Amino acid sequence: MESAVRMPSAPPGEPRYVAAFYQPDSGWTLAAQSPCRGPVDYAVAAMIQTVRARGQAPVVEIWGPAEDRQSWRRLDAVRARSGTVGAQPAPVERQSERSAREERLRDRRHQVLLAALGAAGVTDLGAADSSAMAQIVDALDEEAVRAIARWLAAANERI
Repeated sequence: MESAVRMPSAPPGEPRYVAAFYQPDSGWTLAAQSPCRGPVDYAVAAMIQTVRARGQAPVVEIWGPAEDRQSWRRLDAVRARSGTVGAQPAPVERQSERSAREERLRDRRHQVLLAALGAAGVTDLGAADSSAMAQIVDALDEEAVRAIARWLAAANERI
């Protein structure tokens, strides 16, 4: 079963932040790496959306430097259910009343919120979550959505 799959050893090279994805046909692949964790978390969120959009269940491990900065440690493992829920914005009833500019701005707010949730580790969204996101995106301006994204990022750093 995929949920029992773990990377057999730490990634090669000097310790840095690394995200590895598991694919049943090809094994583990290093998908993102950076000296800082933030870009890796952002990349993981985007890649999980892609894998889920294909209807597959993502299996991801995030590795990083241990406290001594000389050795590796497993920081996080993501095993999410398959499906496409949450990968796209929820349908809106009165979409024709929006201008093209308003629709682009709404999509941008949705992307900001979805990326922030993914970076905070919330990647397994259900139908109720998508509906709540649509309501938030429609009710708030971009500045308020970005404030929520900053709060989620700050909360993720404290963990």
